[in-house]
Amino acid sequence: MDEIVKGIAFCQVKQIFAPYSPHLFPDSFPGVAPGDCRDKDRAAEKRCRGEPDQYGNHRSPRIVSLKHHWWWMMNTVWDGMEETRDFDGHILFIEEDHYIFPNAYRNAQLLVDLKPKKCPQCYAVNLAPSDVKAKGEGWESMVAEKMGNIGYAFNRTVWRKIHAKAKQFCDFDEYNWDITMWATVYPSFGAPVYSLRGPRRSAAHFGKCGLHQGQDSSSVCVDNGAGAIELDAIDKVPNIKADWPVHIIRKQPGYQAGFKGWGGWGDRRDRELCLSFAYIYYIIHLSWPKVAAISWPKFFFMCLLPFTVVEKPLPSGTLSMVVPMSQGKVPFFADDEESSSVGALFIPKREPKSLIICR
Repeated sequence: MDEIVKGIAFCQVKQIFAPYSPHLFPDSFPGVAPGDCRDKDRAAEKRCRGEPDQYGNHRSPRIVSLKHHWWWMMNTVWDGMEETRDFDGHILFIEEDHYIFPNAYRNAQLLVDLKPKKCPQCYAVNLAPSDVKAKGEGWESMVAEKMGNIGYAFNRTVWRKIHAKAKQFCDFDEYNWDITMWATVYPSFGAPVYSLRGPRRSAAHFGKCGLHQGQDSSSVCVDNGAGAIELDAIDKVPNIKADWPVHIIRKQPGYQAGFKGWGGWGDRRDRELCLSFAYIYYIIHLSWPKVAAISWPKFFFMCLLPFTVVEKPLPSGTLSMVVPMSQGKVPFFADDEESSSVGALFIPKREPKSLIICR
């Protein structure tokens, strides 16, 4: 993986590593610590540690790391990285099993430019429908619907709204980050959270094996390439027109407010670690409780969190992501297939502005 990243020469790339993952701590939290409860163990009977979820199941590091990693990544990209923490514009997020079409970057730029004019109530733009299996309607209009999890982009204003809901995000008993957002964070905004997209997808999920497929020994998942993406000529050039109207899909199936979650997120330690990620890049001045100031993350780790700073280079295969710094050039992404990590893609629109954060 490291060699692949080093070989990227057509854009500026920065690779970062999640410091608190089960890969690095297999024998202690957030991995499996000695004395941890497993499956449906009863803590009082087994004398083990841990709180079960709403269905009686204890934490599984393999699945809770999905939500941890996404939340850590979001906080790091928006508030931790020197290159991005003062950037106010849109950032496009792509996962390692998403294929972006040749027109994706230009279509994303068009959507970002058109959003305030065509859909001022939209929070984000998407490169694909919220239904991951859909290819789009093929209409001569743009579409506003609920935010999907393939090729989504939003700006710092939206990030600040999401960040303000850190406790709701971290306390919700659901191990999937996207379902957590749909079921509890977005509904708390008080208005429908629409995302603007084109009538044809510019990104797609490829392959058919993953966390939720083929885990049962009786039905092992084998990816034989059947999920390969076929492109038409129209998918290779920008195909969104500025004079198109916007079709708003107001009612959609799927996870919404009221869904209680699939569980997997009942352990108090997971909720506390999750919440700590929301503040790892801030120093809260006790004398000024309503003011938060950006600080260097290493200083914060050493002074305010009961964690150990990892001084040595992290090994290959850990949770990682690639952040192409485009500066107006067409960027791309790359990542580790096994890490459930997320790449971040810049859509530069204007010079970054300084940021003062008050809470």
